[in-house]
Amino acid sequence: MARDSENIEREIEQARNELAQSLDALAVRANPQRLAEDAKASALATLNKPVVRYSLVGVGVVVIAVIIKKVVS
Repeated sequence: MARDSENIEREIEQARNELAQSLDALAVRANPQRLAEDAKASALATLNKPVVRYSLVGVGVVVIAVIIKKVVS
């Protein structure tokens, strides 16, 4: 059964619309500013975990103690 030109044109228009939507979604996902904001939010979420926060405080205390010891000695 042969397709008429109106059906073919409708299918082409639908394919164009779907492609345009896909390209818009990719443009949003690949936006460098959005990627940077997501990375920043992820890093802050990791740093706000108690285990990470207290580990960094501990390392900071040790570094300060070593510096004070070298200055005093």
